[in-house]
Amino acid sequence: MNALLVAHAAATWAMVGLIWMVQVVHYPLFADVGPDRFTRYEARHRARISWVVGPLMGVEGVTALVLVVHHPGLPLWLPLVGIALLGVIHASTVFLQVPDHERLSGGWDPGTGGRLVRTNWIRTAGWTARGAVAAAMLFVVLPG
Repeated sequence: MNALLVAHAAATWAMVGLIWMVQVVHYPLFADVGPDRFTRYEARHRARISWVVGPLMGVEGVTALVLVVHHPGLPLWLPLVGIALLGVIHASTVFLQVPDHERLSGGWDPGTGGRLVRTNWIRTAGWTARGAVAAAMLFVVLPG
C-alpha cells in the first residue's frame, strides 16, 4: 500500500510541476514563436509533450483507480475526491485543450492561443488540488 501511495503521489506531483510550467511559461510563449514557424512548432510540441505526460498520466490514473477500490487506512472520500478531480482534468483536456491544439495545428491564432491559456487554468487548479489530496493520503497512512 505504501508503494502505491508513493507512486501515486510522485506521478501526481510531477504533473503538478509540469502543468504549472506549461501554464506560466510554455503556453504563454506560443505567441512569440512567429507565424512562419508556429505550425511546425505546434506539431513538435504535441509529439514531444506526449512522451512526457503520457507515462505520468498513466501511472497517476491507474494508481488513482486502484486507490478507490483498495484504500486500507484511508477514508474513502480522499481517493474519491482525487478521482473526481482527475475526471475534471481529463474532461477539460478532451473538450477544451485538445480542440484548441487542433485549431492551432493549422497556424497561430491569438484568440485560440488566449483561450488555451485561460482554459488551462482548469487543469492547473485541478492538478494542484490533486497534489494536496495525494499529500493528504500520504499523511494519513505513512508513519510520522
